[in-house]
Amino acid sequence: MAAERIFDRAVSVRVRGCGCEERRLNVRVNIELLSISNPVHKKDLAVRLTDDTDPFFLYNLVISEEDFQSLKSQQGLLVDFSAFPQKFIDLLQQCIQEQNKDIPRFLLQLVSSAPAPDHTPVSLNVVETNPFKHLTHLSLKFLPGTDAEIKKFLANCLKCLKEDKTILEEKLKKTEEDLTRQLSYTQQSLSEKSRELDKLKNEWTSYTTALSNKHSQELTSEKERALQAQTQYQQQHEQQKKELENLHQKSIQQLQNRLSELEVINKDLTERRYKGDSTVRELKAKLSGLEDECQRAKQEVLSLRRENTTLDAECHEKEKLINQLQTRVAVLEQEIKDKDQLVTRTKEVLDATQEQKVILEESTEDKQRHIEKLETTIKSLSAELLKANEIIKKLQGDLKTLMSKLKLKNTVTIQQEKLLAEKEEKLQKEQRESQEMGQSLRMKEQEVCKLQDQLESTIQKLEESKQLLKTNENVITWLNKQLSEVQMAKKLDTPASAHGGGRAAVSPHGMPDRPSFHSSGISHPISPLYAFQNFMEPTHGKNGNSQCPVQLNSQLSKLSRCSDAHTVPAAGHPANKENGDQLGLESKYFKRKDDSIPLRGLSQNTLNSEYLRPYLPTKAQPSPKAAGTPASAYFPG
Repeated sequence: MAAERIFDRAVSVRVRGCGCEERRLNVRVNIELLSISNPVHKKDLAVRLTDDTDPFFLYNLVISEEDFQSLKSQQGLLVDFSAFPQKFIDLLQQCIQEQNKDIPRFLLQLVSSAPAPDHTPVSLNVVETNPFKHLTHLSLKFLPGTDAEIKKFLANCLKCLKEDKTILEEKLKKTEEDLTRQLSYTQQSLSEKSRELDKLKNEWTSYTTALSNKHSQELTSEKERALQAQTQYQQQHEQQKKELENLHQKSIQQLQNRLSELEVINKDLTERRYKGDSTVRELKAKLSGLEDECQRAKQEVLSLRRENTTLDAECHEKEKLINQLQTRVAVLEQEIKDKDQLVTRTKEVLDATQEQKVILEESTEDKQRHIEKLETTIKSLSAELLKANEIIKKLQGDLKTLMSKLKLKNTVTIQQEKLLAEKEEKLQKEQRESQEMGQSLRMKEQEVCKLQDQLESTIQKLEESKQLLKTNENVITWLNKQLSEVQMAKKLDTPASAHGGGRAAVSPHGMPDRPSFHSSGISHPISPLYAFQNFMEPTHGKNGNSQCPVQLNSQLSKLSRCSDAHTVPAAGHPANKENGDQLGLESKYFKRKDDSIPLRGLSQNTLNSEYLRPYLPTKAQPSPKAAGTPASAYFPG
């Protein structure tokens, strides 16, 4: 089952419970596509709700294609199952865009039947808000996670955190190493630059003494220029002072004229106010008279209604009169309202004029104070100007010294930039060298691995060869015993007169001595192995086609040099070389191989010997021991 993650983001959700206030909660929505290929290829949509602050908050929903068809029919969806995940993600993104607004257009609601959504089914609603109605675009029911699901989810979270931790630790180690290198490099550069600074200080002291002499001469000339400039500034200051006094006098006259105009306007407004008051009184008197008339008319209407119950015609006429009177009353009421509005407006105008008057009085007082302040500032300015001239002289001297310092700094910075460029080139070279060293180190590590593999293979081969040696030595001892037994049996069975030639002498211990062959020129006794080979040659010619059914190990023919203690090979004798007999090992076994240790052993003739056949198990003639016994039983050790 393969899982493909489509969406994983935190979204603000409004949680609604039964009988509880609505609250906001940041919920992480995780959407995955699960593809199942066994037994049938299916695709399921898995949605998971989690809270980063609460690890036990887990709600799951898995929608298959069949479930989607029922959801589509229930909620009237117009989208297929393949396009549904993307449309759902689009709705979630619209909710994320709108979540920071005061009145969001799209909302996510988490509704539960219980007061708090703990271990109860929950429905997630995507709602669009209109001025008329809340439209739910989609409603999905989520089930709370079981203990096993929560444990699995927590285990995955722990795994991710551990992976992040390991990555961060590796990054930390790398940064620490880089920082230590940088520190050592900076310390070296600091020591070099401190030396350069000492040199520059020495040069600077010599240069400053020369400059101070120059500046003392320039200062005298500047002082003369400053005195001339001071006289010019004093003349300009006196002219400006006269112009400012004239301007202040003009502004005072303008303010006085405006004050007189405002007083005239104020008098007009007060007269209008009194007239308005008188009109209001008259209107009130008229209103009271009209109200009396209205009450009298109402009384007359009541009396007429009582009297004219029988007369319908008169009633209609009176009703018309009443309607006319009511309209007149309404007109009068409207007139009263209009006059009330006029009165309020006149009051507002009066209040505004009074406020303007107060503001004007305050502004005149402020301006008089301002004039006094200006006179004091003019006096202080004349004193400050003298001080400023002295400061200007000092500043001009400081400026020149600063300019000379700037030139020096520029030259120093240019030299430092050159040094930095050279050091950067050196750094790059060192980095290349370190990369080359790392590559050579890797190559050497690979070579070491190969050598270790070769060593292990050689050790294995050594152990195998040692085991072979042991088995071969056991075979040789067994063959020697068999040979001695065969020779004893031959001598006992056949009479001495039948054999005409070289008869074997019997040792005092009852064992036959080694035979001596006069025909071949060998007078000394030979090893039993040699005798065994020579006895075997004539019979081998007769039964050349017969083969031993028991297949011994192919490497039994290879024996170690330590077997020379038991058998003496006859191939080295000059008589055998002349006859061309091959005794002992064949020539191919004397060739040196790279992956084997040189060994010496029996020739293949010894294995095909007729003397061994009665003692080896065959198909035609099974030995009494061969029934149910393995081949290893005949070779001890």
